[in-house]
Amino acid sequence: MPILSSLMKLINPSEQIMLGNIQTSRRELIDLIKAWVAISTAFAILLGGSLFSFEFVTFFMISSLSVGLGFVAHEMSHKVVAQKYGCQAEFRSWDKMLILAVIMSFFGFIIVAPGAVMISGPVGRRRNGKISAAGGIANLVIATLFLFMMLVGVTGILLPIAKYGFMINTWLALFNMIPFAMFDGKKILNWSKPVYFTMVATALIFLSFTSTIFG
Repeated sequence: MPILSSLMKLINPSEQIMLGNIQTSRRELIDLIKAWVAISTAFAILLGGSLFSFEFVTFFMISSLSVGLGFVAHEMSHKVVAQKYGCQAEFRSWDKMLILAVIMSFFGFIIVAPGAVMISGPVGRRRNGKISAAGGIANLVIATLFLFMMLVGVTGILLPIAKYGFMINTWLALFNMIPFAMFDGKKILNWSKPVYFTMVATALIFLSFTSTIFG
């Protein structure tokens, strides 16, 4: 039955989709959307104080365009570089951690562990280091763009988006440079010390600006 076949194709989570040169799937897109919405909700609650406050919609918009954008850019940068090397790479959300992040935001703090890009294929130390560095570099580039927005004097809702976007992306880059366990920093350090310390130094310099920005 053509109609049933079309419907099954539409809802099939494993169906492969090409977005330009990037291969993805419906499941990955759904997981990315879930993680983006959950992270944006958690930070909106943290900034606004309540899911039911009048300003929640505004804070959600700010969070989705600052925190959410940084998260998606970080994970997709891992994916794009991994696929460039011929690897299979897809993001998978950690739903329990997403729920925990939203719950914790009501208590004034968040542990952000939305998920990870699962990679399989020919990955050695050098390639693994470059794949890992791509996420942090993406955050630093986005932080730079938000800093530029502030320097040119944006106003209205663009100003808090730029402020929080700069701060969060700087923290994301620095946090992921922790050189232990499964963090990106360990893989980058194993590949290239100059790249590792350049990224850490850049994030720390950016971080030094935040006291002035939020002062």
